Amino acid sequence: MNNSRPTLLAPSILAGDHADMRASLRVIEEAGLEWVHLDIMDGHFVPNLTFGPQTVRALRQNSSLFFDVHLMLDNPHQFIAPFIDAGADQITIHLEPDYPIKETLQEIKKKNVRCGVVLNPDTPVETAEEFLPLCDIVLLMTVQPGFGGQAFREDVLPKIKTLSQWRGERGLDYRLQVDGGIDLLTAHHCTELGVDTLVAGTAFYKASDKAAFAKQIIA
Repeated sequence: MNNSRPTLLAPSILAGDHADMRASLRVIEEAGLEWVHLDIMDGHFVPNLTFGPQTVRALRQNSSLFFDVHLMLDNPHQFIAPFIDAGADQITIHLEPDYPIKETLQEIKKKNVRCGVVLNPDTPVETAEEFLPLCDIVLLMTVQPGFGGQAFREDVLPKIKTLSQWRGERGLDYRLQVDGGIDLLTAHHCTELGVDTLVAGTAFYKASDKAAFAKQIIA
C-alpha cells in the first residue's frame, strides 16, 4: 500500500520552545524540512489552550515554511478567515463538533488554501467519507488530542488502511496524515499502510540530530 508521493515530515511547533517560537521554526528549516504543523486549541474542544491567528501571523513574517494549521476548535467555521489572513497554507478541521463541515471546506478552497478533515481516534472512518472529494489532506489523530507526549494508538491503523484503499479505488488525491506518538517505529507502521505525511512533535524536538531524525523518519 505504499504511496508513490514522497513522504513529508511536519514537526509540531507545539513541542518546541514557546518562549522563542521563531527559534523553533528555524530548527525545522535547518533540518531541511518544508512544513510546520501548527496546533490551534481552544480549551473547549480539547482540554488545552495554545495560540491564535496573531501568533500565526507573527511566525509567518519570519518563515517561508508551509503552514499546516490544525484547528482543534468547537467552532472552526468562525475562524477560517482570520487564519487564512494570518498566512495559513492549509487548514484542517475536525469532524466531531456540530457545524457546517462541507461549507467550511468549500470556503477554505475558495480562498485558494488547501483543506482537509481530521478524525479523533474513536471517530469512525465512515464519518469522513462524504467529505473526501473536497479534501487535499485527511488527518488521523493517533492520540486523543490535547497534549503532546502520548502513546501511539495502534487501533487507528485499520482506519489508515481503509483511507488508503479508498484513495486508490476512488481516484482521490488527498494526502494521508497522522499525528500523535509518531517516532521512527510508529512512523514506519503508518507509512507502510499508505501514510505520506507525518506530524512529529516530541520525537523531533528531542532528537539530538534533527536533520538525521528527519531523514530516517521519511526514509
